Amino acid sequence: MGAPPVISTAGLTKHYGNVHALTDLTVDVGPGVTGLVGANGAGKSTLIKILLGLIEPTGGRAQVLGHDIDAASQEIRRLVGYMPEHDCLPPDVSASDFVVHMARMSGLGHAAARERAADVLRHVGLDEERYRPMGGYSTGMKQRAKLAQALAHDPRLVFLDEPTNGLDPAARNDMLRLVGRIGSEFGIAVLVTSHLLGELEQVSDHVIVLDGGRLLRSSATGDFLRRTGGLLVEVVGTETERDRLGEALAQRGLVCRPRGTMVAIDPPAPELATEGVAHDLIRDVAADLGLGLMRLEPDRGHLEDVFLEGGAHV
Repeated sequence: MGAPPVISTAGLTKHYGNVHALTDLTVDVGPGVTGLVGANGAGKSTLIKILLGLIEPTGGRAQVLGHDIDAASQEIRRLVGYMPEHDCLPPDVSASDFVVHMARMSGLGHAAARERAADVLRHVGLDEERYRPMGGYSTGMKQRAKLAQALAHDPRLVFLDEPTNGLDPAARNDMLRLVGRIGSEFGIAVLVTSHLLGELEQVSDHVIVLDGGRLLRSSATGDFLRRTGGLLVEVVGTETERDRLGEALAQRGLVCRPRGTMVAIDPPAPELATEGVAHDLIRDVAADLGLGLMRLEPDRGHLEDVFLEGGAHV
């Protein structure tokens, strides 16, 4: 029998007049890291605010950590950490003082709050910068400070709303590593939102896809990344070399199309589908053309495919 859900919703709905932010959402969120993905306006932030008791749903019900959102919103907020999407940091306050303050607001004593603040600021990589006023922080440092305050009271669950928002690629990867550590090393359940589909593949155990306030799909991440039966091939050189390979493979009976720097090959016909036959053909064609083979791997599904299948857009 699996672990009980940390979040459970049934028919959860939120309408603002004619605007349907959430419609009949029924979904369970388990332990580990769960990605909540969808375009801006898909209902991600609305869902988090309902679960925290910050706004009331129009209909339906939900539980967080076994507590009903209507009857126990204060207890839920005591057990949950929240990293909001938008900048909310006082510019003239140091990260240390801010995280201590947030820990004390969550019920920790002064000594415990200072100890906990030092721990979480070290974990998020702000140890050396913790006494500086946050107004002078970079965007990445501000995001880390927001993450630190969400962890300050040792919650059982954290909501991270667009934690990579505004970050450059290197800082985004650092943040995603931190998110993964929260789930794996700290043992804290995580619900992390993003409109960037690919990044949630890196850190999530499970992915929930919203579109226009409705549930599009909820699956283990591995189910999204399943083998498709196709292949991806990359050779040394420019698009010219890529296209030469694709044209030659098409002449040998494979259905090909360019995908970025690679050639995507549809699942081979039965006579080529035997293990290794298509691989040998691709290797031989590349060699005949004098092309260096950089990569030959199974093509897998990605989160983007869910939106293509469902007709939605991100």
